Amino acid sequence: MRTQVAIIGAGPSGLLLGQLLHLQGIDTVILEARTPDYVLGRIRAGVLEQGFVDLLRQAGAGERMNREGHVHEGFDLCFDGRRERIDLTALTGRGVMVYGQTEVTRDLMAARAAAGAVTIYEAQEVRPHDFYSDNPRVSFVKDGEMVTLECDYIAGCDGYHGVSRKSVPADAIKTFERLYPFGWLGVLSHTPPVADELIYANHARGFALCSMRSPTLSRYYVQCALDEDLSLWSDQRFWDELKARLPQDVAGKLVTGPSIEKSIAPLRSFVAEPMKFGRMFLVGDAAHIVPPTGAKGLNLASSDVYTLYHALRKTYHEGRADLLEKYSEICLRRIWKAERFSWWMTSLLHKFDDDGFNNRIQQAELSYYTGTIAGRTTIAENYVGLPYEVVG
Repeated sequence: MRTQVAIIGAGPSGLLLGQLLHLQGIDTVILEARTPDYVLGRIRAGVLEQGFVDLLRQAGAGERMNREGHVHEGFDLCFDGRRERIDLTALTGRGVMVYGQTEVTRDLMAARAAAGAVTIYEAQEVRPHDFYSDNPRVSFVKDGEMVTLECDYIAGCDGYHGVSRKSVPADAIKTFERLYPFGWLGVLSHTPPVADELIYANHARGFALCSMRSPTLSRYYVQCALDEDLSLWSDQRFWDELKARLPQDVAGKLVTGPSIEKSIAPLRSFVAEPMKFGRMFLVGDAAHIVPPTGAKGLNLASSDVYTLYHALRKTYHEGRADLLEKYSEICLRRIWKAERFSWWMTSLLHKFDDDGFNNRIQQAELSYYTGTIAGRTTIAENYVGLPYEVVG
């Protein structure tokens, strides 16, 4: 079996890269260990930067997003009894698109199927080989038979727990990580959102976030202990805790109902360097993780896709293989800026166990940044997404 670019992982980054390359006449095969239903069952955030929105449209998968997505021109920061709106559009000229990651994945799956491009689901024992040579390949087992996929390049889009990064020799990669001493307890419910825009709350009881998926589907979070027993959190307990952390005018408008999904997610910051190993490239969560506070996870993956897509396109169409050598360098410049913003938002809004000094610093930071145009602009510029770096 032969292709030009072998893509490991059929999440949104792998599907997006595959679709963009396919439209440029570059042959791809995507290998995914799970079923399509399993991939679509992953509940993830859906705050999309303009760069991601533009790429999805370029991939021919943006029609439903254009119709059903919701453009947000700002968001609220609540702290110390105050509610401050960050007007993204006024400060930067851009907003963000709220459109669930599950729907993004569904649209990309449909676009790839319509294009007749190859995705192999339930590919077991996937392994990249010889990626430091001119003849890389990926082996996998399908329906009990071993298959070898020969290729020019490998894109590892298989997430933090995937095989791509794990296949790199230990002495060839360096990782940086910060684990946070709390998690997010999240609830998805068929209820109307409490507000038209996201609300981030810093409270003495802990962080809270009011988000949404659609006009009838809401997503809410409260900070919790990492070892919290989920079985002890009834729906009523969750709603009571959420209301306690929100301003009274917001809590009074909150519509509650049965949860349709409830989970606890740990928070971490993680970066692997470099992201290129011979002819294999790490993309998205395979190379970096951010805490969800800044809404950067999927958006960082899209900037990796943008960089790799353009480098591969120019390699095949213009003979510019030198651009692939710059992939890691270009991506990491933007990654570390997004890591910084996500760490900053997390440090700013969550409750930490200390003597109160940190809380006072948080309040001073929030007051300062929301109290000046320069501070609000800094938040807004990072939230809507820093520009992609032109490749070549």
